[in-house]
Amino acid sequence: MSHPDYRLTLRPLETPRGVSSLVGPHGVGASPGDKKSKNKSLRGKKKSIFETYMSKEDVSEGLKRGTLIQGILRINPKKFHEAFIPSPDGDRDIFIDGVVARNRALNGDLVVVKLFPEEQWKVIKPDSNDKETEGAYESYLPEELCGSLLPQQSLKGYNDSPDVIIEAQFDDSDSEDGHGNTQNILVDGVKKLSVCLHEKDEETEAQRSYLACPVSHRKLEKRMLVHQLQKMRTPPWHRIQELYQRSHCKDQQRQLAKSLGQAGEIEPETEGILTEYGVDFSDFSSEVLECLPQGLPWTIPPEEFNKRRDLRKDCIFTIDPSTARDLDDALSCKPLTDGNFEVGVHIADVSYFVPEGSDLDKVAAERATSVYLVQKVIPMLPRLLCEELCSLNPMTDKLTFSVIWTLTPKGKILDEWFGRTIIRSCTKLSYEHAQSMIESPTKKIPEKELPPISPEHTSEEVHRAVLNLHGIAKELRKQRFVDGALRLDQLKLAFTLDHETGLPQGCHIYEYRDSNKLVEEFMLLANMAVAHKIHRAFPERALLRRHPPPQTKMLNDLVEFCDQMGLSMDFSSAGALNKSLTETFGDDKYSLARKEVLTNMCSRPMQMALYFCSGMLQDQAQFRHYALNVPLYTHFTSPIRRFADVLVHRLLAATLGYREVPNVEPDALQKQADHCNDRRMASKRVQELSTSLFFSVLVKESGPLESEAMVLGVLNQAFDVLVLRYGVQKRVYCNALPLRSHHFQRVGKKPELTLLWEPEAMEQEPVRQVITIFSLVEVVLQAEDAALKYSAILKRPGTEGLLGLQDEEECDHDQQED
Repeated sequence: MSHPDYRLTLRPLETPRGVSSLVGPHGVGASPGDKKSKNKSLRGKKKSIFETYMSKEDVSEGLKRGTLIQGILRINPKKFHEAFIPSPDGDRDIFIDGVVARNRALNGDLVVVKLFPEEQWKVIKPDSNDKETEGAYESYLPEELCGSLLPQQSLKGYNDSPDVIIEAQFDDSDSEDGHGNTQNILVDGVKKLSVCLHEKDEETEAQRSYLACPVSHRKLEKRMLVHQLQKMRTPPWHRIQELYQRSHCKDQQRQLAKSLGQAGEIEPETEGILTEYGVDFSDFSSEVLECLPQGLPWTIPPEEFNKRRDLRKDCIFTIDPSTARDLDDALSCKPLTDGNFEVGVHIADVSYFVPEGSDLDKVAAERATSVYLVQKVIPMLPRLLCEELCSLNPMTDKLTFSVIWTLTPKGKILDEWFGRTIIRSCTKLSYEHAQSMIESPTKKIPEKELPPISPEHTSEEVHRAVLNLHGIAKELRKQRFVDGALRLDQLKLAFTLDHETGLPQGCHIYEYRDSNKLVEEFMLLANMAVAHKIHRAFPERALLRRHPPPQTKMLNDLVEFCDQMGLSMDFSSAGALNKSLTETFGDDKYSLARKEVLTNMCSRPMQMALYFCSGMLQDQAQFRHYALNVPLYTHFTSPIRRFADVLVHRLLAATLGYREVPNVEPDALQKQADHCNDRRMASKRVQELSTSLFFSVLVKESGPLESEAMVLGVLNQAFDVLVLRYGVQKRVYCNALPLRSHHFQRVGKKPELTLLWEPEAMEQEPVRQVITIFSLVEVVLQAEDAALKYSAILKRPGTEGLLGLQDEEECDHDQQED
């Protein structure tokens, strides 16, 4: 029986909070499940608390032998001694108990575990309080599945607590050396356990003795402790424990490096977020800047015109957000005499300006991605490159890498060409400009409503090109979904900022329109084309991007939930799920709200899309991209902001004979891919926290804010809602409301929470309100005290007034969300 290679599939749902270079313990320590042992470990001397580490070589060998499992640690914020990583089969979690057992591993750290012998495995039933944990486990959608124009809100775990836990001891490795197999030994055992659990539903108390430690390799000084000292009546104990644990990481030398400023202010809070997640926002060094062209203004060397296809006379233009300054991509669409079209995607040739092995290359590789905050961008490359030399600014000659097709009006590819080019964009369109052209196909757009257009081209020519691209994009998109693609559109917040203070003045849900879809379709087409091109040329050394199928356990839970709710949903494939979401709901307000909630739920089992080296996976079925439902995919279209795209450009250049084949072995390329994955996850989390920060400021400055909300989860003392006006999720606690009583029950298998409101006047009767999933309620978002946090409270049925604030002791439970 063959087993899949799990070296790359072991990705958790939680975003890493940076990583360290610690390499794990060698043996099993004291049982942290024992209270005395646990308390003693917290009071003991530093030297005796944690185990010493294995060598990187031993850990790497363990991964290769398949005796270790790799995953990212998730710590229960309500029960700090409990932690988990996902098992290889995605059907359950592996449980690690205790601070000592984790051996300095923190939430989000990449770790490896070693399972106990099978005869010691036990099934642990979580207690009901675990289901009260909010935001313990999070999921992130790949941008191909939900779009990437704006940071998305946090996606909360559908089932906060695993119902099957496999005991493990924690060993450790370095991820740069540890691309090992978790096949045969461990996978066989996990699958056997799965079979046994279906045969008998046995629940026993487990003996708990585990060890843990982070495994990814990074310079330690980059991972700084960020801690806010705030006045609070009841300190968050799990965070104090984490702070205590961090203070004992003697060999990590974690300390407060500088004062970031006043807590509660946007810039200090932003610096704290960046620092905590290891984002390098320092100025580029003089050594790096010396790698840039020194003689400015820079012009294209004459020899480049002999090496490239000259497209400067073509009608080529960019379509981007109105505020964008790093313009990666441009489009062209030339009608042919036979009724077909020559369509081009033209991407900034960043690799020309980033010599391999240079200081500039090294810092770009380390940063790996630009980080987009609400108020600014932390660039991967110096701004001279991002905003000037590489950016495809209008009416300027630019070096590009192009994919050009001959397409029928239906989007069928008749011919395909790849090559280095020189373009001269005739105009910089915003999405709004392109949208107005799409919505006015026969009307001339007034010149004053458009950006400047080069004199060689007319606004009518650009308008026709946009309309032709739109027509082809609609056909491409329709065919993609016929072929089984999935898209989970989720609500995204956009802010308007005060130009002087930088504070948010308002916010709105970003509307994803036809102009966005137009650009998306051709970027997807280019990425897929390049993926096939480089994989054909370098089957062992292609940098590709795969999207694993959903987590089995969470998907099964969702299937059961939909059955209980009477929803006819087909989860058998990405395309079937997309069809169900498209066809199940009507277009009235209540149906659209239910669709938003269910889309949110469907996002939770989804795994992260991952960069990988094709030579490191033996089973090509694992190359597939689940959401796009295609066999091969990569990232080629955004080299200004993603280093993975720079690597792909180099591979494509070698494929076309522009340069020698990159001298990189598959395992070294995989290390680069792993680092890009790590930085990408950290970047997504930072973007989310930036959005949450600005929304918290908006609530504080402009709140309280009222909105309709739909219930998406019911617990025994609280319920979760999706706030429809703002697209945020919050938990509403019963003890925050003026209730006479509340009662939780299951009607069949459906959870139901009955609230009995205290009457507002003595002569009135208590008001009874039943909360179930898909209930439509009114909520108020209210700022908390000093911290930039906000809570959600329920409005009394049939009233317009505000209710009391959430109890301060309970506020801590939803801080993971904010």
